[in-house]
Amino acid sequence: MRSFPDDLARAQLEWSATYRLLAERPGRTELRRRLYRLSTRLYFHPYWRQRRPHPAAWRDLREHGRPEGPASERSRS
Repeated sequence: MRSFPDDLARAQLEWSATYRLLAERPGRTELRRRLYRLSTRLYFHPYWRQRRPHPAAWRDLREHGRPEGPASERSRS
């Protein structure tokens, strides 16, 4: 599992939480706007300037943003 900068990992956690809220309450404009802002923050984060993002990196970041933690940690419990 890759290590990501704290602010990038936090933004992914916020994105995941906002996405879940939007799934529970579709049509909420403020949640859609927040999701859009967080998506922009994630996509244009300076971390990706140093490393070109590829699908595996995005998958690792999404795994990191799950509330139960990365899959490797979930399998240990």
